[in-house]
Amino acid sequence: MNLKTQIAEQLPAWRARLKRLITEYGQVKVADINIAQILGGIRDVKALVTDISCVDPNRGIRLRGYTIPELIDLLPKRPGDQMPFLGGLYYLLLVGRIPTYEEGMEIEEEWKKRQEVPGYVYDVVQAMPKNTSAMTLFSLAILAMQRESHFTKEYDRGLKKEDYWIPTLEDSLDLTAKAPAIAAFIYNYKFRNGQIVKPRADLDWAANFGTMIGIENEQYYELARLYFIIHSDHESGNVSAHTTYLVSSTLSDVYYAVSAGLNGLAGPLHGRANQEAMEWLLDVYQKYQGVPSKEQLTEYAWDTLGAGKVIPGYGHAILRITDPRFTAQLEFGERVMPDYDLFRLAKLVYEVVPEVLRQQGKAKDPWPNVDAISGVLQRYYGVMDSKDNDPGGFYTVLFGVSRILGVTANTVWARALGAPIERPKSVTTRTLENIVTEQTGVEIPLHESYAHERGCR
Repeated sequence: MNLKTQIAEQLPAWRARLKRLITEYGQVKVADINIAQILGGIRDVKALVTDISCVDPNRGIRLRGYTIPELIDLLPKRPGDQMPFLGGLYYLLLVGRIPTYEEGMEIEEEWKKRQEVPGYVYDVVQAMPKNTSAMTLFSLAILAMQRESHFTKEYDRGLKKEDYWIPTLEDSLDLTAKAPAIAAFIYNYKFRNGQIVKPRADLDWAANFGTMIGIENEQYYELARLYFIIHSDHESGNVSAHTTYLVSSTLSDVYYAVSAGLNGLAGPLHGRANQEAMEWLLDVYQKYQGVPSKEQLTEYAWDTLGAGKVIPGYGHAILRITDPRFTAQLEFGERVMPDYDLFRLAKLVYEVVPEVLRQQGKAKDPWPNVDAISGVLQRYYGVMDSKDNDPGGFYTVLFGVSRILGVTANTVWARALGAPIERPKSVTTRTLENIVTEQTGVEIPLHESYAHERGCR
């Protein structure tokens, strides 16, 4: 396989590069950490390494160094398509360079050979109540496939450490090949007729997702390609990526690790934010029985903030600009659905909410992120998210299908470069208080209930 050869050829230089950093420059400090960061979720602490992606505060996400506009322009496209096919993106994530058309299509063909989902996976999903969260079903289905792991089988037979990445790559290709079909079945089980729809041989990986949920529409195929590209990776510190990395660092296989990462993606502070952004827009639309005026929307935004809530889809931990992933979706919407009411509402929110957040003065970044509009585009084509009495929607599963591309690419490279098990050191609250005393001379007294505490180093 060309893909395996391309990675293998890079490994000696990469391993030498890391070894030199550890042996010759291991004591060079990268960042200091303070108590506020420790107690604040370790935010902004530089303690992870990934070469798959990074977030530039002023340019947005870069995948292997390329911005979103550059990716859309440079990645190979099938004749007549406006958006790149995902095989080219996955090649880029794994190999580190823009592939030729033929190299990208090799990944698409690999996926076609591996896309058959074991029947027992469908049985597992169907054994659950239909109102089970779509993300629970997705995580469960992937975990159920763990028995297929090449890595686990070869590790149990005896596998050299420097070769761990090879069966991990096989697992990653298998899982990424099957993910769209699994997600499509979950959608059909919850929202349609529950049928298993086979992918078409003439369509690419992203377009096949559309056809498997019953959308035979070239515009939606283009949206699927765009959606899966822009959600594929986002550094390694976000919960889904970090959880996947942490679990895989124990040498758990890709199925264990990705299932765990998806459980993190399901949270409202992470992947489920797309669902909440859509729900907020629908609440606005229902209140005003249509698209409100600018003044009405401004009032509604202030009411949301005044109730102690956030406006979902706005703000970002790192970015200080409008998220280019939002912009790419906005431009798509302007081309194909400019008169769709919910799209018009999303555009109006973009005009109004940043100024409201600036006036409030709490948000470092008042601009929209990827979640602010993604649900609107899906809804235009009839893709449902949740129903009454349904505890979990589907849009986060779409996010998960895409994010599997990034986290598996990171896992392959972590194995290839011999990344160790991740095991940070924890401290007690009393230890932090003792450090304050040592460095400032200020004694922090203990309440009598905690008089027994001594702290540890």
